[in-house]
Amino acid sequence: MKSRSWISVAAELAVFFSLEAASLYMISNNGDLQKNAVARAIHNVSGTLWGGINSTASYFSLAKENQRLAEENSKLTALVLDLEGALADIHTDTMAFPAKARGFEYINAQVVKSSHAKKHNYFIINRGYLDGVKEKSGVVTSDGVVGIVDAVSAHHAYAFSFFNTEVSISARIGHEGAMGPLIWDGIHSNRAILKEIPLQFKYHEGDTVYTSGNSLLFPPDLPLGVAGKARIVNGATNDIEITLFRDYSAVRYVTVVHNLSFDEIEEFGK
Repeated sequence: MKSRSWISVAAELAVFFSLEAASLYMISNNGDLQKNAVARAIHNVSGTLWGGINSTASYFSLAKENQRLAEENSKLTALVLDLEGALADIHTDTMAFPAKARGFEYINAQVVKSSHAKKHNYFIINRGYLDGVKEKSGVVTSDGVVGIVDAVSAHHAYAFSFFNTEVSISARIGHEGAMGPLIWDGIHSNRAILKEIPLQFKYHEGDTVYTSGNSLLFPPDLPLGVAGKARIVNGATNDIEITLFRDYSAVRYVTVVHNLSFDEIEEFGK
């Protein structure tokens, strides 16, 4: 049997409410007690109805507000990185700024799907090559690195998550300290390990760890987390525990960053 059309359903509802209104009218004309009961019932129904309408309106309003805030955050992140690049241009010690943040372009995006329970996690964002997203772009938030774009379609992009045992990020303790690869610890959603730090390098627990700037994928000086205890490996280097600033298991809004000189620089390595 075919389903009824919405017009048929609407007509039935109209008849139902008309009969209900007539019933209420007859009851309300049969004494004060009945009138009060009917009035209370009408108020309760009205309150529930308008409460539901207001909740629904608030929900959609909140979703739009979150999207607006995400876009503003993406623009502010790009602005901060551009300002850091401008400061690098006038810094007297240019060796402290091996890369310029202004050499990157920024695209805000939203995570639409992600995995968390694997060793090789990934996520998908709602921006593709028609939006300017390119392969080998970094994905970040204001609190650190989220992942690396691996494949791009017209409207979406697939990225390796930082929660992937095969992904590493070039990181530095402080702005001018020792550098090494930063990798996920494989267990926690807010923990990583900074590897291959020379034993002679001294640091303090609580020191901030940043992107080093020695990567083509990410701008320099993005804060990643804080340094913890160290473990000596093979008597030659330290592996340092890092507590990340962001629990990336719940990341929703991100910024795609692409090095405008990526292809040109890559040519020198061939």
